[in-house]
Amino acid sequence: MAGNDPTRDTAMRIYTHPACLAHDTGPLHAERPDRLIAVSTALRDTFPSLDWRDAPRASRGQLLRVHAESLLATVLETQPATRVMLDPDTVLSPASAEAALRAAGAAVAAVDDVLRGDTRRVFCAVRPPGHHATSDTAMGFCLFNNLAVAAAQALSKHGLERVAIADF
Repeated sequence: MAGNDPTRDTAMRIYTHPACLAHDTGPLHAERPDRLIAVSTALRDTFPSLDWRDAPRASRGQLLRVHAESLLATVLETQPATRVMLDPDTVLSPASAEAALRAAGAAVAAVDDVLRGDTRRVFCAVRPPGHHATSDTAMGFCLFNNLAVAAAQALSKHGLERVAIADF
């Protein structure tokens, strides 16, 4: 039973996935795999007892709670042979769809884990990031709005009435 687990109060769960490293934004882009590698390495080296988990994929239904079908079509059905710029900051590459599904799925899993009482703390070591995308537009490095997808999960599946998001 989750409530009696002695590690529940001490261990932080980390969601990540190798697909997040394959999202190719280019070697000079500010949002690139090196950032995720640095964070993951520092966490593993500093806190060896962290509970590492593979990020699941977000479902189409979870994404459609906050995103338009047109955005899902752009991200999930476009099959670029190389990098394609969606705007001056946002890149879609051959591996981007899988990375974006895993990043949003990590956020959903984190919400589920905490609200079920399985753990108290979760960190999503994922990319692409997800807080600038709007309901119908990828922007600001973000393909999906992982935070909005996670908030929608909390509201629709866990009965919360409100969710606060602190973006700093």
